[in-house]
Amino acid sequence: MTAKATPLWTSADAVTATGGRTTQDWTATGVSIDTRTIQPGDLFVALKDVRDGHDFVASALAKGAAAALVSHIPDDAAPDAPLLIVEDVLQALEKLGAFARARTRAKVIGVTGSVGKTSTKEMLRRILMGQGRTHAAEASYNNHWGVPLTLARMPPDTDFAVIEIGMNHPGEIAPLARLADLDIALITIVAAAHLEAFASLDAIAHEKAAIFDGLRQGGTAIFPADQSITPILQAKAAEIGATTISFGASATADYQLTQVKLGDTATIVQAMRCGTPMLFKVLSPGRHFAANGLGALAVADALGLDPMIAASDLGRWQPPAGRGTREHISLDIVEETGFDLIDDAFNANPTSLAAALDVLIAATPKDGIGRVGRGRRIAILGDMLELGPTEIALHEAIAKHPHLNKIDVIHCVGPRMKALWQKLPRVQRGEWVADAKDLAARPRSLIDAGDILLVKGSKGIKVSLIVDALRKLGHPAPDAKQGEA
Repeated sequence: MTAKATPLWTSADAVTATGGRTTQDWTATGVSIDTRTIQPGDLFVALKDVRDGHDFVASALAKGAAAALVSHIPDDAAPDAPLLIVEDVLQALEKLGAFARARTRAKVIGVTGSVGKTSTKEMLRRILMGQGRTHAAEASYNNHWGVPLTLARMPPDTDFAVIEIGMNHPGEIAPLARLADLDIALITIVAAAHLEAFASLDAIAHEKAAIFDGLRQGGTAIFPADQSITPILQAKAAEIGATTISFGASATADYQLTQVKLGDTATIVQAMRCGTPMLFKVLSPGRHFAANGLGALAVADALGLDPMIAASDLGRWQPPAGRGTREHISLDIVEETGFDLIDDAFNANPTSLAAALDVLIAATPKDGIGRVGRGRRIAILGDMLELGPTEIALHEAIAKHPHLNKIDVIHCVGPRMKALWQKLPRVQRGEWVADAKDLAARPRSLIDAGDILLVKGSKGIKVSLIVDALRKLGHPAPDAKQGEA
């Protein structure tokens, strides 16, 4: 007999939280905003976005939703449909989130930054789940509906919660941080991103620092020690009276990176924790992963967790798909030849792109197994979006990367990235295409056995299509159990 799932929401609690009215009693085991992924027992939240969620209420209930959160009764709703009726659905979702936060004794950690929010959130999930019941945002649910949705999904018996908080415009972070009612706030790095909406890096720093407005009294602010905007972050933390922890390569950092060694499959990190040596690894190459991992371990220390268990669990973390994942694609299972793919196609700005190039440059191709004869480092780079009026100069500046000459071929995708392509020396210059589909249509021409290939770009330029095409070149490994008696 299958055990019943523990209710996440009763209709009585949901009415108390939102001030709405329910058409009948119900219990929900989850919360969903998407009928494509809804599970039986979920409370369906009929948000208005590109489409009006009220148009999908009947579908949600037909798929087994426990009830629907609506601002009016949909025309196609059955007379006995279980509905929670409120004035405004988004505001009601925020109230559900606040109620869920208030009823739990969980320690809540907020994560923001221009680069590395999702990866660091996942590092924290890996660290914390080994030492308590842990709840964290799915995917990149970090905006005005993603944060309250994550909170509304938090079980009452949660020990640790990790809330990712993002922004596109000024004034977005503070309300979300206050809603999450944070015990710890971590800023990964402040970089040139969303410059269409911000006048300068300082302006971005002030917005990121607004996450500290969501800290409870006595909360902890954790931030990078070695950026030009660090004083802005320090001043904001001091203004609200937070306990502060800094991390980075600076000698003034509380958690100081002293050595970072990039291997083909891992990053080995030596650091000083408030003067005490520490060693840890991340199961993926990247100096940025080292810094974010150090920040995540600082969170674990601030929570009073076992540092050895935290470092061990961090050592098993790997980046989510599209954020620096490295994988081997087999081209010939008989000769056991193939190429390595670094999938970093989810997002891009100048800082994250430089970090991804460093990973590619540190990687070692395999010689003598392909048509070319020598394994190559190859980059396919798509446009970096939302960089504002200096976007062309920022794309051109990639050509000044100090070790770019170690990359054999660079293909460029998109109108902005053409500025880099024109700056490249001819020996390095691959193809320039306006649309990722052009390269995705002929992936075999892009690689050879022994190569290591990086794909990086903003989500909107869709270089992920090239990643998908490259993966389809692969042959599955033979089943080791096949033929066994």
